[in-house]
Amino acid sequence: MTIRIYPENPNDKYIAQVVDILQNDGVIIYPTDSVYAFGCSLHSLKAIDKLKTISGKLGNDLSIVCPDLSTISTYAKVDNPTFKLLKRNTPGPFTFILNASGKVPEKFLEKKKTVGIRIPDNNIALAITSALGYPLVSSSVKDRNSEIEYTTDPSLIYEKYASSIDLLVDGGYGNMELTTIVDCTSEEPEIIREGIGELL
Repeated sequence: MTIRIYPENPNDKYIAQVVDILQNDGVIIYPTDSVYAFGCSLHSLKAIDKLKTISGKLGNDLSIVCPDLSTISTYAKVDNPTFKLLKRNTPGPFTFILNASGKVPEKFLEKKKTVGIRIPDNNIALAITSALGYPLVSSSVKDRNSEIEYTTDPSLIYEKYASSIDLLVDGGYGNMELTTIVDCTSEEPEIIREGIGELL
C-alpha cells in the first residue's frame, strides 16, 4: 500500500493512517531530508526485528527520528554545548551520535550505550513522529555502497519492497546523498561520515 502525502502541507487524515500502521507493529518507508528510510515504532520490538531483517542492518546501524529537541533529551544525554550544536543544525540532514538514556529499549541498543538521533528537515517525517508521540526507529533505504537510482523514486522503491513493508509514504523524489554523521560522545564533536549536511 502507498499513500501520497505532500510535504508542503501533510494531510492529517493520511498521517493518522500512517500512525495507525506504526502502532500495530508495522514497518513503513517514508521520505526524509536525505534519502528515503525504513521506519517503525520505537515501542514495537516486533517491528524493530522486522525492520532489521528487511534492511539487513543491525541495531548499531539504526537511528531514532525525533520531532524536536525536547524529545531528544528524553532518549539521550545532552549537555549544554551539544544542545547548542543540535539547535544550530536541526532540523537538518544529520545523524548525531549521543549517549543513550534509559528510555531507549535494550532491544534497540543491542548492548551499545550510544544512539544515533535525527530531526530531519522534512514536514512529513516530523508530522509522523509528532502524531505518533514517540520516535521512529529508522534506517536508510540506500546503502552507502549502492548507487542504484531506484532509491530516489518512490514508485521504484515500492516495487522492490512492496512484499516486505506495510506502507510506503510517497513524498515525491528523494535525494541520493546520506546524512552527515556527527559523534557527540567525546569532548569535541567529530564528523565520522561526510554527507549532505554541512555542520554549523
